[in-house]
Amino acid sequence: MRLRNITGSREVIAESPYVIREELQAGCAGRWKEIFDNVNPIHIEIGMGKGKFIHTMAKENPDINYVGIEKYSSVLLRAVQKMEKEELPNLKFLRMDAEEITRVFGPREVSRIYLNFSDPWPKDRHARCRLPSREFLARYDVILEQNGRLEFKTDNRALFDFAVDELVPAGWTASVLTYDLHHDEVLMQGNVMTEYEEKFSSLGNPICKYVIIRENNKTAEL
Repeated sequence: MRLRNITGSREVIAESPYVIREELQAGCAGRWKEIFDNVNPIHIEIGMGKGKFIHTMAKENPDINYVGIEKYSSVLLRAVQKMEKEELPNLKFLRMDAEEITRVFGPREVSRIYLNFSDPWPKDRHARCRLPSREFLARYDVILEQNGRLEFKTDNRALFDFAVDELVPAGWTASVLTYDLHHDEVLMQGNVMTEYEEKFSSLGNPICKYVIIRENNKTAEL
């Protein structure tokens, strides 16, 4: 269960040099290369949790800029604490709702999006809130560059089935799709696990994954 109520977490985040302040976020769109002071590709993780995955990715790939997005202050605080112990110049954080993604990133500004073990929002009336829903796929289509890709991992089979069913109506096709990632030797090469992935895979839960590439999207030329 996510931690959401650590006293003082929002104040710590507001003062952290690793987190872009909320009042400045709207000015980031189209300026991420300026913010990082280089022209390296931008990769983002939406719903990054405590930051293990994105911190590892940023450490292993210094020639890529990473932006971690998390809605809950008490969870984001854990990622900030990791950065305080091991600062990385190619990693920034945002505390924001993913619905605002096109306000913070400009058209074609992002090379890759990671969705890792997203909230399943199990009630049908909340389907639009699921990060791999067609509503969110339309947002990702705006910010992804040509040939940009989105990678989605989860142990929740119902959520994964929903996500796969959303692809065609949204105009996407999967270039990679597996229902048992950890038993695929090829796909496991270079796989970086999140906290949830370590937990659920240790319990024997199969990990599902798909990769979609923007060139396959019917709206790619918009």
